[in-house]
Amino acid sequence: MTRTKKIVGAVALLLVAGIAALAVAISRNAPCGPSVPIAPGVATMKAIVHPCYGKADVLRYEDVAVPQPGDREVLVEVRAVALNPLDWHYLTGTPYVMRLDSGLGRPRSDRLGVDFAGVVAAVGPGVTRFKPGDEVLGSRFGAFAEYAVVAEDRALVPKPSRLSFEQAAAVPVAAITALQGLRDKGRVKAGDKVLINGASGGVGTFAVQIAKALGAEVTGVCSTRNVELVRSLGADHVIDYKQDDFTRGDRRYDVIIDNVGNHPLRAVRRVLEPDGTYVMIGGPKDDRWLGPVLGFLKAPLMSLVSSQRFEVLLAGMNAADLGVLNSMIEAGQVTPVIDRTYALQDIPAAIDYLETQRARGKVVAARP
Repeated sequence: MTRTKKIVGAVALLLVAGIAALAVAISRNAPCGPSVPIAPGVATMKAIVHPCYGKADVLRYEDVAVPQPGDREVLVEVRAVALNPLDWHYLTGTPYVMRLDSGLGRPRSDRLGVDFAGVVAAVGPGVTRFKPGDEVLGSRFGAFAEYAVVAEDRALVPKPSRLSFEQAAAVPVAAITALQGLRDKGRVKAGDKVLINGASGGVGTFAVQIAKALGAEVTGVCSTRNVELVRSLGADHVIDYKQDDFTRGDRRYDVIIDNVGNHPLRAVRRVLEPDGTYVMIGGPKDDRWLGPVLGFLKAPLMSLVSSQRFEVLLAGMNAADLGVLNSMIEAGQVTPVIDRTYALQDIPAAIDYLETQRARGKVVAARP
């Protein structure tokens, strides 16, 4: 028995040591290195790069090589980009668990940005859907730059004619997240009572409008200063969270879209219809190790012990859904809300503002 205890103790010690080593590895920030040299004669462009993990002050606005389109790829001259919480997560490397994918010590890719709108500058062999001069919007990692290369068959569509480049850049991630949360996870239909927690943010402003387009009765939750904005987007009811807690109200909802994650699931259950659906999109960022991961794990477990459904959404970018959104935009059902517009080189300041969590709609950056 003593020998068994020693073996168990040794194994436990090794496990603890392994966990401690992993914790050190994923939380360590390597120092910022020098800029990557560019070969002579290579065409250059300006881009935002982050050679290390950190806050906005580690970002650099510098010359990098212009990407070249390959087979079935499109080179876009970027006119405007939009910021997303995703950019902050990649910049800081938090929650730390994401570094298992994004890179230990320093980021595998020093580029940031996803959403963009611009003009097709060139096309590679085999491209049939686009030609130089076309105005487009889309999604491509590393979009905080003067040019971006995107596969023709990925998240790239014509820009709606009624939108400016700044408005168009605001669409991809936030609007697709709202659409997939309501349509695919929430299965919203005409007449449903839908509550959107965080209705004045990037995803929330799109979600209010899309839910109305789907025929739902919409309740938006926001702060006092954003009540009129959310009402102007078409919300039938608006709850000021500084005055009332929606989880303590008498109204029940068929679908709850949660962009904030600031209430325990047991509290949300009380205001969800017996066959209702809760969709978790956002969560608290104060856990530097796991972030919203624990909440993402709890939600499906709740579905196992309840007639209510608890869903987690990780949006998937695709051209088909961007096309659906284009149709809603052209029909006047959806219009992006822009809070502030920065210059491309001022993206560090834009990220700092986004992190105040006071942005109304989207924060974008544009080239002159």
